[in-house]
Amino acid sequence: MLLFLIGILFMTGPGDAEASKPVQPASGERGAHLRLEETTWNFGDVPRRGGDLAHEFRFVNDGDRPLVLVRVITSCSCIKASYSKRPVAPADSGVIRIVYEPHKSEPGAFNKVIQIYSNSVDGRDILTVQGNSLDEEEVREHRATLPKTKNR
Repeated sequence: MLLFLIGILFMTGPGDAEASKPVQPASGERGAHLRLEETTWNFGDVPRRGGDLAHEFRFVNDGDRPLVLVRVITSCSCIKASYSKRPVAPADSGVIRIVYEPHKSEPGAFNKVIQIYSNSVDGRDILTVQGNSLDEEEVREHRATLPKTKNR
């Protein structure tokens, strides 16, 4: 049995190195390219019942053809994504707005993935939002540990 498992491990190993490389367009042909300013956002500690949180991921089409965002898929119903369906001309920019609804997920640390499908030469890009969703009792405990400051 052990030999069988080791054999499967070798057959499924890291895979073909060529297959894991990004797709390179044919020489002389570039196409659209989605370049994100950032790919991860940390909301930090957030109250679970404190309302929705939003972040805008900005991008530029640094290719030589119009960029079209085809589909944006989120890993949880607690994340909503909105974006323009219009083509983004070369050298122009756009925004993908992400809204996290903490009341729709369990309390604790979260790490949510957003997949962006487009006509970019990369094909698919990944965004990540993370943080720590706190229940009301945890928020009170967290505030109690903060240093006291005077308001002027």
